[in-house]
Order: sequence, then C-alpha cells, then structure tokens
Amino acid sequence: MHNRVESIYSLAALAHRLVPEARVAVAHGQMPEAELEKVMLAFVEGRVDTLVATTIIENGLDIPRANTIIINRADRYGLAQLYQLRGRVGRSDRRAYAYLLVPPDTVLSEIARKRLAAIREFSDLGAGFRIAALDLELRGAGNLLGGEQSGHIEAVGLDLYVKLLEQTILELRGEEPREGPRAALHLRLEMRIPEAYVPEVHQRMSLYKRLSQVRSLREIEGLREEIRDRYGAVPPEVLGLLRYGALRLQAEALGVTQVDLVDRTLHLRLAPDTPLAPGPLAALVKTQRAIAPTPQGLKASLGEGQDPLGGLAALLDRLEATLSGPPARRDRV
Repeated sequence: MHNRVESIYSLAALAHRLVPEARVAVAHGQMPEAELEKVMLAFVEGRVDTLVATTIIENGLDIPRANTIIINRADRYGLAQLYQLRGRVGRSDRRAYAYLLVPPDTVLSEIARKRLAAIREFSDLGAGFRIAALDLELRGAGNLLGGEQSGHIEAVGLDLYVKLLEQTILELRGEEPREGPRAALHLRLEMRIPEAYVPEVHQRMSLYKRLSQVRSLREIEGLREEIRDRYGAVPPEVLGLLRYGALRLQAEALGVTQVDLVDRTLHLRLAPDTPLAPGPLAALVKTQRAIAPTPQGLKASLGEGQDPLGGLAALLDRLEATLSGPPARRDRV
C-alpha cells in the first residue's frame, strides 16, 4: 500500500521488476469510477496478483484471498488507520501477514513509535478497543468533555450518551441495567487526568471508568486515597474530576437530572419525583435574587469570578437546605 498518487505507478513498476511473473495493478481515488471498478474486480477474481493501492482500500473491502499487505511509510498513518488497513488481510482461514515499512534513515517521533509498537502488540482477538483507547490518548479527545461537542454526543450530552451506551451493552449481555438515574452535568469544562501524573494509558482509562461508576461519597474518597497512594499528591485536575463526581451524586440525591451551563448561568432540570418541595423552593427563590424558576426546574447565575463547579456546589447546598430536617453532613472532596 502506497498513499502517494504521484509516485504510485513508479512503485508498481518496481514491484513488477522485482517479481516479473506477478500481475500488478494500481488503484487510487483519482481513477475514473469504471476503471477503478474494473481493477478491483480483477483483483477479487484472481486475475491480478498484486494490487498497489492508496488508502482507498481502507474500508468496505472483503477479499478473503488477500493474505499479505505491505504498508509503505507506515509512520505517516494514524493508529486507527493502521488497524483498519491491517484488517484488509486475514479475512479467511489463510494465515495473513502485515508488513509495516519505514525508511531506515528516518527519525521517528515519539507518537509514531508508539503507534507502530501498538499495532505490533495488539494483534489478538478483541484488541480493537485497546487500539481505540490508545488512539484516543495519542491524538487527544479534542473537546469531547468541553463545549464544542458534535454529533449524537452534542444532542444528548456526554454523560447521557455514555449511560445509554452502558445500558445497551448490559441489555445485549442479558444483564439488568444498574438501578438509579445518573445526573448529566454539562459544565463546559476540560477535565482529564494528566499524562505526566498517570503515564500508562490503560490505567487512566480505568480511573475514568471507575469515577463514572461511583455511587457514594465513600467510594469517591476511597478512590482519591488510592490514587494518592499509587501516584503521589493529587493534582488540581484530578481533584476537579473527583469533585465533579461528588457533585453529580449530590444532584442525583436532590432529583436533579441535568445541569447545563449557558452564558454563566446554571440551568437545572428536576425530575418529577424530586424530593424538593414547591413551597421551600419558592421561598428560596424569593430570598436569592440569583435563582429563578424555569419550566423545567431552576436557573442560577454564577457569581463574579465563580467557577462552574463552585457555583453548582453552592446552589446544590442551598437546595439541600430546603429539605425538611437538618441536611446531612457532606465532606467536600
């Protein structure tokens, strides 16, 4: 495989010189559709032995007779792309081979070395998820946890999206979905575990998953102590993630199903069975000018210089104080 159209024909000529008896053809995206189809049919039917192609073959091709792929300048491809290209061979009971070529005098970047090492290591069944997790780590999550989300995640929010995904997986496994709704907090914050603090990607992914599944402040406190014991003093970024988890638990206990930050204003959506009573809520709105009712619940403006997590914590504490009886003591994370 060679991903340069301007030099692909010279590479095909080289392949023909090296193996004169081989029937060589070229396929790339700039070819007319009819000609490209003719070449691919010839390869599928065995009238062509060697196909020199660009990444046009990356997806959608199932050619069981293909058992060897040679990827030229493998250092120029992304990890997910290499995984897809490697999957073009070995689609039958034939033993398959994938050769990743890099010029001997090329100085590889750290990321390129990690990609090539990963594609060599992750070759067993079910390695796709580990490849995807490492690809996410190498390329970064972009604004996945921020305010510029896109697609289905933008429509439903990250927390709800992950929740729906988890429920679907449990249903496919024949397991019962976990009880209790999870509040979705859309606070437009960039939160992550620093790579310098937890260098190993799988350990970071495991911590993210465990934090998303906590159901009590005791679990969060235990997770914080474990992190501090394993990796040292907890940095502010990780403390922010732990605090986020604690606030979500508090919101769930109050019947808050969703929190959105829009123009320095927190919008809370309340569940029909929220324990918050209308009378005390109305009294709270009267005494707090920053809080106002909405058709879905409440909204509250952040104070001057107040961060979203701090503003949400203060608002949830005020709501908790409206419940009958003294509020339960909550140790802050």
